[in-house]
Amino acid sequence: MTTADDELDLTTLDDAELYELMGEDLYDGLREDVIEGVTEALARGHAAYDVLTDGLVAGMEQVGIDFRDGVLFVPEVLLAASAMKGGMELLRPRLAETDAPRAGTLVIGTVKGDIHDIGKNLVGMMMEGAGLEVIDLGINRSADDFVAAVQEHRPELLGMSALLTTTMPYMREVIEALAEAGLRDDLHVLVGGAPVNEEFAEAIGADAYCRDAAVAAQTARQLLGARTAVPAGG
Repeated sequence: MTTADDELDLTTLDDAELYELMGEDLYDGLREDVIEGVTEALARGHAAYDVLTDGLVAGMEQVGIDFRDGVLFVPEVLLAASAMKGGMELLRPRLAETDAPRAGTLVIGTVKGDIHDIGKNLVGMMMEGAGLEVIDLGINRSADDFVAAVQEHRPELLGMSALLTTTMPYMREVIEALAEAGLRDDLHVLVGGAPVNEEFAEAIGADAYCRDAAVAAQTARQLLGARTAVPAGG
């Protein structure tokens, strides 16, 4: 923040100004400032869910748009994601206590044989920024790991990442294992990673290919919206 911003007294801002500043700080990757904004909002008695949606999610959505459009790049997005995480560390316990509604749940992991996680981590942060609860399984996860996580958490979305051409076929094994366990029909499966493309995603039975974290978050919102939409005439 600039010197002028450092001297800014957050208590002098009205609620709209506070949330706007919070979003700007998140966009700029200013973790400590985001934490200060969240702390001030909570001190005013704002519900954790409102702070999440009106402050953090709104800011992260703009990060996603500008990342998609080439205005921001991975280093800037990682900083914004870190700022988001700082705010979420304060909000997450309160969200759990109040059983606040979430946009949905995502289980995500890098498939067996692959230890790359930067892209996966970025997707997870963007998804959390979109208001989802994210269950990150980590790297080198087997089909049994994915199945067990889906059985435990009952997510609407499952994300798989692979950066190696030798490990990407394992995504099919995970989808087949989910089908054998009777879990596939209740899931939207998203896949991504450098060697993955839309044709491959379709061939293995995934629901969507996401070329980057911003597209993944946008796709998740679309899929969840379609899932909850009321049919015409219904």
